[in-house]
Amino acid sequence: MLVTQITGITKGRYRIYIEEKPAFVLYRGEVNRLGIREGEAVSEECLREIQEEILPGRAKRRAMYLLQSRDYTESVLREKLRDGDYPENCIEEAIAYVKSYGYVDDCRYARDFIVYNMDRKSRTRIEQDLMRKGIAKDTVRAVFEELEEEGARQDEDAMIRTLLEKKKYDPKTAQRQDRQRMYAFLYRRGFHAEAINRALLLDIT
Repeated sequence: MLVTQITGITKGRYRIYIEEKPAFVLYRGEVNRLGIREGEAVSEECLREIQEEILPGRAKRRAMYLLQSRDYTESVLREKLRDGDYPENCIEEAIAYVKSYGYVDDCRYARDFIVYNMDRKSRTRIEQDLMRKGIAKDTVRAVFEELEEEGARQDEDAMIRTLLEKKKYDPKTAQRQDRQRMYAFLYRRGFHAEAINRALLLDIT
C-alpha cells in the first residue's frame, strides 16, 4: 500500500493518504517511529498496528478524557470523536468501551437533565433539548414516566407565574398586544396552550 500524501493538520498531527485516499491521522512521533514516508509503501504489519492498536487505543483514551470533565450522551460523544478524525470502527469500539464501564448512559443522562431542569423548563422544551443531544424520544418519555411514578411532577402553572413575575407582567392590566406577545413568548418556551391561557386570563371556553 503506497503512502501518496502526508498533510499537516495541526502542529504535530498529520493526515496520511493511502492510494490517494485519506486513511488515518497520526502524530509526528508515530509517523517517525513507523517510518511512514510519502511516496513509499507501508507494510501490512504496520497498517495492522495502526488500525488495531494505535487508533483504537487513542480513541478510548480520548473518550475517557472527554468524560472526565462532564457527561456526554452517546450521540454527542460519537460526534466529538469524529471531530478528532477517528475512523468509525475505532469510534464504535471506544463507545462500547466506555459504555461497558457505565461512563456513558443515555437514560442516566436524561434523568439527571430532567431533574435539574424540571422546575425551570417546560416538558416540551426539555424533550427537545434532549433529542437535540441525540437521545431518542422513547427514552426521554420513559424517563419522564419513571420520574412521575416516583412522584416528581412538573407544575407548569407555577413555572409560568414565575416567568410572568420576572417579566413584570400583570394579566389583569395587560393590553391585548401585551397578552399576544406574552402568549407567543410562553408558547415558544414549550408550555401548553391551556396553561398559558389560564395564566394570561384568556377566555378558553
